[in-house]
Amino acid sequence: MNQDISPELYELRKRIRHSAAHVMADVTTKIFPDAKLAIGPPTDDGFYYDFLTDTPFTDQDLEKIEDEMRKVIKNNLVFEYSEYTKEEALKLNSKEPLKTEIIEGIPPEEPISTYRHGDFEDLCAGPHVESTGKIPAFKLLNVAGAYWRGDENKPMLQRIYGTAFESNKALKQHLYRLSEAKKRDHRILGKQLDLFSINDQVGAGLVIWHPKGALVRTIIEDFWRNFHRKNGYDLVYSPHIGKSNLWETSGHLEFFKENMFSSMEMDGQDYYLKPMNCPFHITYYKSALKSYRDLPLRLGELGTVYRYERGGVLHGLSRVRGMTQDDAHIFCRQDQVKDEVNKVLDLTIEMLSYFGLTEYQLNLSTRPDKAVGDDTQWDIAISALRETLEERKIEYGIDEGGGAFYGPKIDLHIKDALGRAWQCTTVQFDFNLPERFDLKYIAEDGTDHKPYMVHRTLLGTMERFISVLIEHYAGSLPIWLSPVQVMIIPIADSHHDYSSKIHKQLEESDIRVESDLRNERMNSKIRNGQLNKIPYMIILGDKEMENNTISIRSRDGQNIPPTTIADFLSKIKEECKTPG
Repeated sequence: MNQDISPELYELRKRIRHSAAHVMADVTTKIFPDAKLAIGPPTDDGFYYDFLTDTPFTDQDLEKIEDEMRKVIKNNLVFEYSEYTKEEALKLNSKEPLKTEIIEGIPPEEPISTYRHGDFEDLCAGPHVESTGKIPAFKLLNVAGAYWRGDENKPMLQRIYGTAFESNKALKQHLYRLSEAKKRDHRILGKQLDLFSINDQVGAGLVIWHPKGALVRTIIEDFWRNFHRKNGYDLVYSPHIGKSNLWETSGHLEFFKENMFSSMEMDGQDYYLKPMNCPFHITYYKSALKSYRDLPLRLGELGTVYRYERGGVLHGLSRVRGMTQDDAHIFCRQDQVKDEVNKVLDLTIEMLSYFGLTEYQLNLSTRPDKAVGDDTQWDIAISALRETLEERKIEYGIDEGGGAFYGPKIDLHIKDALGRAWQCTTVQFDFNLPERFDLKYIAEDGTDHKPYMVHRTLLGTMERFISVLIEHYAGSLPIWLSPVQVMIIPIADSHHDYSSKIHKQLEESDIRVESDLRNERMNSKIRNGQLNKIPYMIILGDKEMENNTISIRSRDGQNIPPTTIADFLSKIKEECKTPG
């Protein structure tokens, strides 16, 4: 649920969108009689309906469907609820193979409900608005492919996406945000700014970082390492693969195997690419006996992990198969858990502020269906996280069943410039792995005690976090993160020597600088600098050479009065200071 709107408005939008999906299915099957119905639920941002058809829908088709939908809405047809037995429902949907498949999976004793408007009736549990005329504003957006029931072995369906709102004003605001999001798409900007690529020859979901993108990532990682060392973390490195018995002990092969890549055999043993770093940090913990004085022990790693994500959900940098987590695990006593969770939240808020990300929302994620540990342990862990949030007087939502298999967690969703929420930070309470790996420490009374474990990542993965930064700033990264901070543009060949002198002075002051010496017009070079989101362009001509000054233009098109290189260096070095 979008926490920026009231529960009442959320429910109203849900009913409007669900109703719009039915109207869309109605007119689509009339315009395209061979199209077979699948499902059409509302979503947080709109709705969709899936159709089985041999002919892909076009943009022109969407316009036709929209026109016919308006007629149905104008007719103000009532939505009528009905219930059927399984036999009756099968008869009603005898010409709909996918609906028949759904019905056959419903227990015989359960009633099957439908909603009808006009002569269109569809399987549905609701809710809907009272009539089609209660759909105030809608828009069809695009078409995409989707496998039936998300199974790659089942038919590919045509999915029509749309959105609907309680007013034309709300719809226009949403469409504006979609337009802005398209301009900010990190996949497009990543190519334009030459930051990264994903190549079919390498493999889907596997990122090649280009020099400029690698530089941005290096700056973030160096900052991350310094920040963590200052805050009491010891940094480690761990292997990319581990023997199968490691993942058996951790429970990953039992509870997470569908997200792991296939095993590889070496020396008669099965090895797996690591999906998580935690078993290796646990192994380090066990390498020497720990005392209560050694706790809390905070281990951090920028660790690359590998997870099998289905092809349909891969999305640029934000959903990949090889990812580098800013991971850490805290081993502590029971009386230290709440304090450590609080410290993690403090660190998160502080670190995100350096990147200009100051808005976020939090969720408490509870026990999933597939989980380890007994109910009592889960209740204690969930209560500890809930108390931490409530003591901080932080508003939060509940994500039922959204926890990790080994414990509940707090998820922090970063909000970008368009108000979109991105899940990056997570703080996970773990009572399970210390038990499975038989972890111990010597307590003050000389007896063995089990430590508690907190898993946490502040930025999430480097890939997703950088995608958020690109979209938040529309590619115009803060100057301390910009791969090129200054571009020098000499107007003519006669200004190259002066340009070289300025270039050297900036370079010696650790400013990331390039010179555009191409035989192109000055305006073309300036335009190129702006397209590449370079913060400052220094323009050098006869006047600048004579006065030993520089003229400056910012990436937003602002002309800055001529100044000396010394004054500019003072200004930009202050702006370029790495946070913290």
